[in-house]
Amino acid sequence: MVDTKINSAIYISLLGPVEITEVNGFITSISFEDELDYQVQTSVSDSVLQNAIQQLDEYFKGNRTSFSLPLSVNGTTFQQKVWAELQLIPYGQTITYQHLALRLGNMKVIRAAASANGKNPLGIIIPCHRVVGVDGKLTGYAGGLHRKQWLLEHEARVSGNSSRLF
Repeated sequence: MVDTKINSAIYISLLGPVEITEVNGFITSISFEDELDYQVQTSVSDSVLQNAIQQLDEYFKGNRTSFSLPLSVNGTTFQQKVWAELQLIPYGQTITYQHLALRLGNMKVIRAAASANGKNPLGIIIPCHRVVGVDGKLTGYAGGLHRKQWLLEHEARVSGNSSRLF
């Protein structure tokens, strides 16, 4: 029997608290938290969590455009495929859900792809915020549309890419 070691930390971002969870040396979730039911710890001894906090901090300061963290995400084969595809969207750019379905090889999976996008447990790291509606409008984001808009504007500003949609 393998002992499961679960750790978590809170990073206070420009958009509010972000909870980072690590299990057995892998980051398993990153999510915005509107209400914290526990004391925020200011020091983290776990090196994987420290690295995640450092990389998120660099991202929010505009000094990081990609992440290199040990990740482990649980999901169906289809969800895994969607999440892998999301990681191919360049920093500072967006695609539509229709484009995502095309990348997955089947236009009929638009709704399923949108659902998988919404279940992404690693917000920011797996950039689900870079997927927009067919008309370029912001749609759904677990962290709230105001955060999605901020993330897209931040990436466009840092990358110098004012036309994000392709």
